[in-house]
Amino acid sequence: MEQQPARKTSRASERLKLLINHLDRSQATIRASRTSALTSTYSSSSQPQRLRYTLQNDLLTPEQQLFYEENGFILIKNLVSEEDINKFRKEFERICRKEVKIPGLVVMRDVAISKSEFVPDQKAVNKIQDFQESPELFRYCALPQILKYVQCFTGPNVMAMHTMLINKPPDAGKKTSRHPMHQDLHYFPFRPVDRIVCAWTAMERVDRQNGCLVVLPGSHTGTLQEHDYPEWEGGVNKVYHGVRDYDPQHPRVHLEMEKGDTVFFHPLLIHGSGMNKTQGFRKAISCHYASSDCYYIDVKGTTQENIEKEVLEIAARKYTLDSISFADTWALRGRLVQGERISL
Repeated sequence: MEQQPARKTSRASERLKLLINHLDRSQATIRASRTSALTSTYSSSSQPQRLRYTLQNDLLTPEQQLFYEENGFILIKNLVSEEDINKFRKEFERICRKEVKIPGLVVMRDVAISKSEFVPDQKAVNKIQDFQESPELFRYCALPQILKYVQCFTGPNVMAMHTMLINKPPDAGKKTSRHPMHQDLHYFPFRPVDRIVCAWTAMERVDRQNGCLVVLPGSHTGTLQEHDYPEWEGGVNKVYHGVRDYDPQHPRVHLEMEKGDTVFFHPLLIHGSGMNKTQGFRKAISCHYASSDCYYIDVKGTTQENIEKEVLEIAARKYTLDSISFADTWALRGRLVQGERISL
């Protein structure tokens, strides 16, 4: 990677040192000697400094580590090739035309569009998820350039836990193309939270017009909040839960991205997306990863009970089973990408 200017790196190093001295729990360490640009500030014999959200690595610069620690996300430009993205797009279109059947795949339709009398092929689909059995789409999850960043958050044993290709449709006038502000951890019955990360790649330019991601920087440092369906006049898509109460004055960032740009973000980061005000479909592909050292938890008696109930009802119909646990639904979808499958 291109080395940062020494003066700029020195300032970032000092800020990083100050920040990590305030973090109270971590499984990670960083040594100044691991990044040559830091040696002007710290000697190679310096004691390890603690990080909470990233693991020791040779990839992230001090500026990038600091940014993720403070904000809960990091955007990497031009990470996935146009060739790969075009292949993912073609496979998605084949799935929509029912030319290929993928075991376990879930096809979702926008609540407004699904009521139309007839909508052909991909125009009827706003999302597919659980494509772990699709050789072509799952290739995204194993791209070396994606995994090298993922390991900075999960460590070397990497599980792909949740896969999606989002096809945000032009809004039908009901504002249903929005995605409510939420935390991804609401859906996950596994921990520890800091060893989970999402990779989200734009398959074309995304901006405020077609409904780019909106994030609340720093919200990942909080706790998991209560979620439920928002009371939207035009209706809400299935399983699109939103945070019940968050500070509307919290600064927000609209992540405008070019084709191939990828954002990595923490599962407690509050985020969502706006309406697609264009006539085209806004596509993105994503995967939630977790360390295979993570473990399942019982969410009964917690704010996650409502999503557990809804997921189990869907799973019972999908798998025609009399009894299935919330953890089972994730174990069925989880797939090892790299290293050893230990717990998940």
